[in-house]
Amino acid sequence: MKRLYNWFEDRTGLLSFMGKTVRHPVPPKTGWPYVFGSATLACFILLVVTGIALATGYTPATNDAYHSIQWISDTATFGRELRGIHYFSATAMVILVGMHMARVFLMGSYKYPREMTWLAGVVLLLLTVAMAFTGQLLRWDQTAVWSTFVAASQAGRTPYIGPTIAHFVLGGSTVGGSTLSHFFAFHVFFMPGLIFLFIGLHLYLVLHNGISELPKSGRPVEPETYRAWYQSLLKREGVPFWPDAAWRDVLFGTSIVAVIVILAVIVGPPKLGPPPDPTILKASPRPDWYFLWFFSALAELPPSLEDWVILGAPAFFAVMLVLLPLVGNRGERSPLRRPWAIGVTLLAVIMIGALTVVGENAPWAPRFEVNALPAKVVGTNTGSVAAGASVFFKRGCEFCHTIGGYGGTRGPNLSDISDRLSAANMTIRILNGGTNMPAFGSILKPTELNDLVAFLKSRHGS
Repeated sequence: MKRLYNWFEDRTGLLSFMGKTVRHPVPPKTGWPYVFGSATLACFILLVVTGIALATGYTPATNDAYHSIQWISDTATFGRELRGIHYFSATAMVILVGMHMARVFLMGSYKYPREMTWLAGVVLLLLTVAMAFTGQLLRWDQTAVWSTFVAASQAGRTPYIGPTIAHFVLGGSTVGGSTLSHFFAFHVFFMPGLIFLFIGLHLYLVLHNGISELPKSGRPVEPETYRAWYQSLLKREGVPFWPDAAWRDVLFGTSIVAVIVILAVIVGPPKLGPPPDPTILKASPRPDWYFLWFFSALAELPPSLEDWVILGAPAFFAVMLVLLPLVGNRGERSPLRRPWAIGVTLLAVIMIGALTVVGENAPWAPRFEVNALPAKVVGTNTGSVAAGASVFFKRGCEFCHTIGGYGGTRGPNLSDISDRLSAANMTIRILNGGTNMPAFGSILKPTELNDLVAFLKSRHGS
């Protein structure tokens, strides 16, 4: 083994290089607040490993994508667990990258000489969001397809270049096979490659400029003298990253991975919704939780302000992240001397949290995850009433309407619809549609229409 070690080291020099790298000096007392970056990397590696495994059983074609996900979840060996690990890794990565950025922001670690380190981190944040967005569509269920359509519609509102952006996002003029192939390529190849590239750049910059020391009130950053002061601090009080500081990263990262695996085994991946239904023409689906707060904000805004927020908010956020280290690269780093930084962070956490709760409970979107009405609500298993209940679910009516406590809340409660509308009025409304309701005149077969009306006629108040 020693001869093999010497041979490999003589030809590559990698072992000594890695040894010097992991033992590089860091400032003293770099404690638990510094562990979020390495934990984010651990989640990304877990995502890549499970993603490769899932890709071996996934078929990126509109006719097969949904069924391949079903096969992975229900039939493939450890398929359910792999999907669960992949999902919870993505969830943890989004949370941890946000916590890491918040820590760097609060501690002023974006200041000189770490401006480029921050900017590389901003790119990684945006790529993480893009990975989450592109991965959502690969499920190819109702929520995923319509969320993508809505997102492309929002991007299409950009002046002058909107149609071009929407066409690029969809890979064509509408959501279809080219969209799925487009998203699969970005999610599996381009995005991970870019993330690996910027992780390498980010880590190089961390080694080049050093890990920021704990901020202290009354010790501002002065670019003219900071580097000399920092090197003096490392020589005087620095400790090797491994093992003095890295043990926290290892412990925290291992704990995160263990929690992810446990959740994957016990809870499992999110339930797959129904296949995409083109008859739901005006759907406003709930996106995955990463984007729910933004969609919720749009739903609560007056329509006249939507375009301004859709286009302005992301642009403003991105510009602020880029300008922050360029215009504020000197001065105090301590949060106690920068109360505005604490206020901004708290405001962001409260806003995102509150809007996520509102979006989860608000009736502004169909609920694609609902199940077909149980027999105890339908009242029978045979005849036109039972057939109409099946149509009520298959055609998406139950996604928006509640009957007997089951279904969505976007549309009116139909539990006692027969007490309010005649059969003729029901037929007119179904055929012609209404506010936020598509017209089903060209969609339903005559037998389906008759069965659906028969089912609705059986709905009386208690």
